[in-house]
Amino acid sequence: MTGERAPLSAGAPPEELERFYEQAYTSDPAEAERYSRWRALGARGKADHVIALCRAGGIAPTSTLEVGCGDGALLSELYARGFGGRLEGVEIAPAAVAIAGARAEIAAVRVYDGQHLPGEDAAHDLGILSHVLEHVPDPSALLAETARACRAVVLEVPLEDNLSARRASRREHSAEVGHLQRLDRAGARALVHRAGLRVAGELEDPLPLATQLFFAEGAAGHLRGWARWGVRAGLHHLAPALARRLFTLHYAALCLPPGG
Repeated sequence: MTGERAPLSAGAPPEELERFYEQAYTSDPAEAERYSRWRALGARGKADHVIALCRAGGIAPTSTLEVGCGDGALLSELYARGFGGRLEGVEIAPAAVAIAGARAEIAAVRVYDGQHLPGEDAAHDLGILSHVLEHVPDPSALLAETARACRAVVLEVPLEDNLSARRASRREHSAEVGHLQRLDRAGARALVHRAGLRVAGELEDPLPLATQLFFAEGAAGHLRGWARWGVRAGLHHLAPALARRLFTLHYAALCLPPGG
């Protein structure tokens, strides 16, 4: 997020991923504080999606593992809402693990290698992969590994296979933040099936107003943010298929074993 990191290679090995994401949590204090607030804001919408999908699917977890938990913002938001039971996380960046591990509401946070999860099969009721799969070389393999360790999995990814995201500036930003996959809804569903799972519930989010305004500067910037939010939310409500073709939405899905 600093804008100074070299893009990840398509087949980035775990050690390259670790170095890349470690930098996101070791920037200058002012920038680190700003992105901490950004992650906390994003955690509200992510928690909405996790809870909505689980409730619709009859999932009431007593133990939750977030894979790629970052600084623990989402787990903290779930704790504040009394959801998820015992909360644990794994993360590839040691600096993020240190931040998340300092949150008393999270029972345990561990460093992992980006591929293999500690623990036995079905050790957790719920696994969460929120804005993680677009960052890894083999998303279906990580989803399958998460499903091994967790009875149900909620994933969330940005749908970036659209006209807006094809602009050079958006492609550059996507590379800067480490996106290796550019998915549409069909692609997201396909990676679920390749992981040996089924989509038991799904939703899309055109992004809330607070997200559109977070980086806005001045009256003109806020006006553009309001306009962008209004157009996107309205179009997604009236013509969701067209909205998917034009701009990025966030897609979340509850994933279960075929007979689950």
